[in-house]
Amino acid sequence: MDQAPSKRLLFWAPSKMSCRIAQIHKVSSHSEVYEPCDDSFALVDALLADRTNLLEHKPTLCLELGCGSGYVITSLALMLGELPGVHYIATDVNLHAVRVTRETLQAHNVHADVIATDLASGLDSRLAGLVDVIVVNPPYVPTPDDEVGQEGITSAWAGGVDGRAVIDRILPVVDKLLSDRGWFYMVTLTSNNPLQICRQMKAGGYASRIVVQRSTEEESLHIIKFWRDSGDPMCKKETATLKKTSSGKVMDSVLSQIHRLPFWKKVESND
Repeated sequence: MDQAPSKRLLFWAPSKMSCRIAQIHKVSSHSEVYEPCDDSFALVDALLADRTNLLEHKPTLCLELGCGSGYVITSLALMLGELPGVHYIATDVNLHAVRVTRETLQAHNVHADVIATDLASGLDSRLAGLVDVIVVNPPYVPTPDDEVGQEGITSAWAGGVDGRAVIDRILPVVDKLLSDRGWFYMVTLTSNNPLQICRQMKAGGYASRIVVQRSTEEESLHIIKFWRDSGDPMCKKETATLKKTSSGKVMDSVLSQIHRLPFWKKVESND
């Protein structure tokens, strides 16, 4: 089955740090598994852009929800490879994706526990409050609701009427799993109303910022980073950095960034 056209919006150039991410020719594949595409590359580029902070953060447990081909979790393991004692977990409801991710990890000589489950079902109680980094490229494409949760590759992109059906299930899972110093990176599309997502997360005690934003004339992807606005030193550093702009004005969340983006006027009018 072909990839969803709406997930092929952007153009991508290989990163200058490609030696620290998964190599496309080593990524395994299957006709029912979503292959690395523009959104995958944008998410990995966001992690690369934040790599210095991630190394300083020294996570002990990293998790990808919906690992697909394994490109993202493999890239994360490679870019943090110099850190000792980091454990990686990846989940996917698609059994073909579980196998493909294991093959991709093996091809790059890195390890993660790859588990066949819906999001973190069966793991959430054991991992509650323990995960330092969560990465998600969710099914965000607006589709009819009856396409959500179908078997095979459709589950990788079908997000319901506004692309939020699965995202809205992910957010409380993330809130339960993240440690007090946890960081959460997620791909969103303009149609998903990221402004509303950030408001919702802010109400739960999270700060946020856009790490990567890429656009075409028709759409825009944002890779948003969320963290608990807590007393953890790295979280304090992240919040302090966010509050500094060239004009000295304060931005306490991604809301200010989104308002400045020209495409947002159309979406906000429907908020």
